[in-house]
Amino acid sequence: MAESKMIKIETAGINVPLRVRKGHFATNHAHTNYYIDFTMMKSRASEAHEIAANLAQTKLLGLVIDTIVCMEGTTAIGAFLSEELTRNGYLNANAHKTIYIVRPEFNSNSQIIFRDNLKPMITGKHVLILMGSVVTGRSLNKALESVQYYGGELAGVAALFSAQDEVNGVPVRAVFSKRDLPDYAFYDYHNCQMCRNGEKIDALVNAFGISAL
Repeated sequence: MAESKMIKIETAGINVPLRVRKGHFATNHAHTNYYIDFTMMKSRASEAHEIAANLAQTKLLGLVIDTIVCMEGTTAIGAFLSEELTRNGYLNANAHKTIYIVRPEFNSNSQIIFRDNLKPMITGKHVLILMGSVVTGRSLNKALESVQYYGGELAGVAALFSAQDEVNGVPVRAVFSKRDLPDYAFYDYHNCQMCRNGEKIDALVNAFGISAL
């Protein structure tokens, strides 16, 4: 099937477009009718900085943040976000008045673990979980469980895009949402409307990107 055209969606209040392709895509947990391309947001410094500034100035007000756990390749955004939060005078409980940036590790059971050298950055800290996207909430739940297991206190959840306002009662503060992409839909892969309609899967997608079929 021919590759669908990339669409750029401009949103008021931020100078970074939402780049999407319409089609039939399979993730680890669901089928979706859009592929959202976060490559430039995660890799281009100017866009990563703009995303971080938007989160700090409009989404994370009033939070105490000691540590940012950067999921799904959001480390560059997390680093810029820590600078924005520190510059804007956000409260944190760290003695040196700075913020830890942590990238999770997964064990053979796909559980998130933190090695002994990283545990002090989680245990007893106010932890912000930074996601690429929140769709079904399963990846976010893994992060929430891990922070709780290691004794961290959840400060909040931020995301580049979220199809949900909250997951298990936890608000998701997202730069982009279904307000920007109203017809975005996702389905359990056992009960996918697109599959029932006979629409073939265009590509496999995950946090690293897209692989056409």
